[in-house]
Amino acid sequence: MKKQIKSALISVYYKDGLDEIISKLSELNIDIYTTGGTQSFIESLGVMVHRVEDLTGYPSILGGRVKTLHPKIFGGILAKREVEHIAQLDEYEIPQIDLVIVDLYPFEETVADSADEADIIEKIDIGGISLIRAAAKNFRDVVVIPSKSQYPDLLSILKDHDGHTDIVQRKYLSAEAFKISSHYDNAIFNYLSSEQQRDEVFSLSILQKEALRYGENPHQKGVFFGNMGDVFDKMSGKELSFNNLVDVDAAISLMSEFKNDGPTFAILKHTNACGVATRGTVHEAWLAALAADPVSAFGGILISNVAIDIDAATEIDKIFYEVLIAPDFTDAAAIFLMSKPKRILLKLKDYPFQVKTFKNLLNGVIVQDGDHSGETKKSMDLKTRLSPTSDEWNDLIFALKCAKHLKSNTIVLAKNNQLLGMGCGQTSRVDACKQAISKALHFGFDLKGAVMASDAFFPFPDCVELVWNEGITAVVQPGGSIKDQLSIDFCDKHNIAMAFTGIRHFRH
Repeated sequence: MKKQIKSALISVYYKDGLDEIISKLSELNIDIYTTGGTQSFIESLGVMVHRVEDLTGYPSILGGRVKTLHPKIFGGILAKREVEHIAQLDEYEIPQIDLVIVDLYPFEETVADSADEADIIEKIDIGGISLIRAAAKNFRDVVVIPSKSQYPDLLSILKDHDGHTDIVQRKYLSAEAFKISSHYDNAIFNYLSSEQQRDEVFSLSILQKEALRYGENPHQKGVFFGNMGDVFDKMSGKELSFNNLVDVDAAISLMSEFKNDGPTFAILKHTNACGVATRGTVHEAWLAALAADPVSAFGGILISNVAIDIDAATEIDKIFYEVLIAPDFTDAAAIFLMSKPKRILLKLKDYPFQVKTFKNLLNGVIVQDGDHSGETKKSMDLKTRLSPTSDEWNDLIFALKCAKHLKSNTIVLAKNNQLLGMGCGQTSRVDACKQAISKALHFGFDLKGAVMASDAFFPFPDCVELVWNEGITAVVQPGGSIKDQLSIDFCDKHNIAMAFTGIRHFRH
């Protein structure tokens, strides 16, 4: 049944992209209820709003912790559009709310950028998450927009359907809302539990203990402390070894960079990716990832960010692999793949958010923040006269995601969202560059129009010169060398675009 949006509650942290929506809501004469900073933003656009505090009779209190937690708000959202509920709304002068546009405080971003626990705790959203859950629960009558990533869906509803929605649209948006709320709650859990484990890092007895077949080598004993079941379900295959777990952790960490991208496949050996590609289907992504290095793929760890179907499974089965990880498997694919009893299939539940990482050395343990920076076009600093094309920007970001998870020194060559060649674990950056070029050419790739990413700065322009000879057209690197200008000048002279990230990604 079609429902018309007549009223909206809007309370968002991020205002970008909101102006077009406000304009369309105003054009459709939809009443808007809002709070604080969102109210100021909307009124700056010349659109009149109803203040939530006028509706509830209470101002924002407790430093902004309580603004929308009131029956006059939640009643309007949760009420069924039936006689009994409508009568109660009328009795208590509660307006119906048909659309809820709310996002959440940036909890994960704050964890990544700050060590201030008080600041982090304040970014645990209460009102926003409650509004999202209430609107999502009442999807039979209410439209929920839980993130700016759903703005295109809302604009389609407002522009193409004049604010009318059907049950399929509302149910889809409800599912997306619960997906976001689930991820958000899990991030908070991971932070708080990681804090506990950090404080008790020397007391492994608090964790579950599982003996492994052996350690890195058969003469070494190995034990896992933790709960693998929180991260994945083991569907079939032999027991996971020490080396399997190290590789699985590397694979999941890499794929976390692509969890919101299109179908992406990665192949890893000894924690380093030898093939990564994003394509229209998981089958195509697998073939493109394999093409990067079909030799190293033998005996590798395979991971996808989308479900494995029978087409992909049939192709994957043509090579020997140790572990295959995916968020799901179709019934046909699962039956087919499990016919090889020793091959390990893992159904991924979540991407663990590592607030801290640990390494034992000498007679103690070193601890550091997880490397959670995510470079974007907006965050980069263009250093050359020539700017990358739209496709090159996409490839530069793709290449950075790969480089971030390869052992230093590392160089990544990529094109069309495909890893073409990589050099990693080298003692000099120029050796890493030569290795990347050699691998790409060996497996038949044409590097003309490809891009290069480096995990750290170029002390000399030699790497840029090497890839220019092969037709590379865009480069991204952290910058920070006292001789940065030499690389920039070479790029300007030879029509190569170069951007700096300002962020190094050493991996030792």
